[in-house]
Amino acid sequence: MIQNKDNKKEMVTSFLSIVLVLALLLYGDRITGVLGIILGITSPFILGVAIAYVLNLPMSFIERKLLCFMKGRGEKLKRVLSIILSLLFVALLVVLLFVTVVPEIVSAVQNIGREVPGALEKLGAFIENHLALSEKDFPDLSQTLEKDWESFVEKILPVLKNGIGAILSTTFTAAGQVVSSLASFFVSLVFAVYILGEKERLGRQINILKRAYLGENTRKRTEHFVSVLNNSFSSFITGQCLEAVILGTIFMVVLSVLRMPYAVMIGVVVMFSALLPIVGAFIACFVGAFLILLESPVKALVFVIVFLVVQQLENNLIYPRVVGSSVGLPAIWVFFAVTLGGSLFGVVGMLVFIPLVSTFYTLIKEDANKRIEKKGV
Repeated sequence: MIQNKDNKKEMVTSFLSIVLVLALLLYGDRITGVLGIILGITSPFILGVAIAYVLNLPMSFIERKLLCFMKGRGEKLKRVLSIILSLLFVALLVVLLFVTVVPEIVSAVQNIGREVPGALEKLGAFIENHLALSEKDFPDLSQTLEKDWESFVEKILPVLKNGIGAILSTTFTAAGQVVSSLASFFVSLVFAVYILGEKERLGRQINILKRAYLGENTRKRTEHFVSVLNNSFSSFITGQCLEAVILGTIFMVVLSVLRMPYAVMIGVVVMFSALLPIVGAFIACFVGAFLILLESPVKALVFVIVFLVVQQLENNLIYPRVVGSSVGLPAIWVFFAVTLGGSLFGVVGMLVFIPLVSTFYTLIKEDANKRIEKKGV
């Protein structure tokens, strides 16, 4: 009887798999369109879940360490205070980014504005000295321009009218998209706050659904998968943030000691770009070298050398201890996860795919070890 049941399950599973593959082959475009509509509708709530998951890390720390004295009747107030403090912490990071980076960017742009006229003069002198262009080379140029000026104006006016109309249309469209994005983000934030406030009740409801609709083995496997996934994501987020703070602080101190320009801004850029594995280092190096190059090419070269030295220190000492050991993913699979995630979903994919690949790596490793033990190898 047990074998018959197992055979029936395998047949049903095979039949459903064949039906699913045929549906994807025959109606792939329609299914993709429907999934896109569903994803567009639910995207604020998906983002809200992601925000709640990230905010839950500082919120749990605040509840355990800072507000641990609030017990009994103060539990509800503790939850409210922990949510508020977590939001203030994130807002403080955003304000820190703008306060430190924006003034420095304005200063850099002003320096570029001061350097551009001189660079143009040098370019003009170079062209005049080396190419020796003069009116003798183009004797009829001024006469041609005078003759064709009226026809040129008649042709360019409709283009300008259409261009202005297109610019206005694009401006209104962009403004509408900004308003829509802000509204969606507000909905996501409110939904995240609700999740954080009711996370214990939501957990009990999910447990009831699992016990009601899943078999014992399936429920245990699902719970184990979710546990490994949660450990991978939480370890990656905390480790990556800690590593970014350490790296940004090192750059601030080293560049300040060397009296490099834009030391604070470059340190903050390094701090935030370090949240992107592998790619973030190249972004920070390019931005820092470009800004320092405007002031002194020699200092820019020194910055690149310092950056490479600190990166070696970070790759060999800081990252393996802070992030690598917590995620438990070899470097080759980190590179694979970043490349695959970035090609599919951009920056978000880079951040998500490392803990996701780490989860499957851990599960496959566990399953392989169990199978080897059973075989007695």
